[in-house]
Amino acid sequence: MNPMSNFIKRINKENLWDKAIELERNDYLKTRGTSDTNIYLVIHGSLRIFVIDKNEEHTIRFGYKDNLIAALDSFLNEQPSDLYIQALKKTKVKVINKAKFKSFMMSSPENQNIWMSILENLVLQQMERERDILTSSPVERYNRVLKRSPQLFQEIPNKHIASYLRMTPETLSRIKKS
Repeated sequence: MNPMSNFIKRINKENLWDKAIELERNDYLKTRGTSDTNIYLVIHGSLRIFVIDKNEEHTIRFGYKDNLIAALDSFLNEQPSDLYIQALKKTKVKVINKAKFKSFMMSSPENQNIWMSILENLVLQQMERERDILTSSPVERYNRVLKRSPQLFQEIPNKHIASYLRMTPETLSRIKKS
């Protein structure tokens, strides 16, 4: 079992979720300028995390079934964030607040190790993505994401995948056809 699944299973076993939230397509779970010290488990549906720069949206991350998602900067520093979290389709998430999550995480060395492994994996993924954006061609970025996350292409609309890959939707369409 992967660390994320193991971690979620442990939280479920302890029944630590505070509540569930249902979002309609395009509803926001978090908006720019707000603090959010919750972590969310996607039960069904899909979400995206993005920022807006000069009226252009830049997708940073996606979450879909069985993923944890958060405005990690706000979660960690308890400050307002520039991030938005938006539902891309009808979505249900479970919520755990930071205090309860932190208590659970600190309750055992195994929980701490799993959380550290999840964070390390997140950092490595982010570094790989940044390197791809800076040094890889659009085709190489597309192929790497397709190999790493094939589910993404079933769950997420092409215009958001294109934003994530830092290309136009037309470029993504051409690459997919070739």
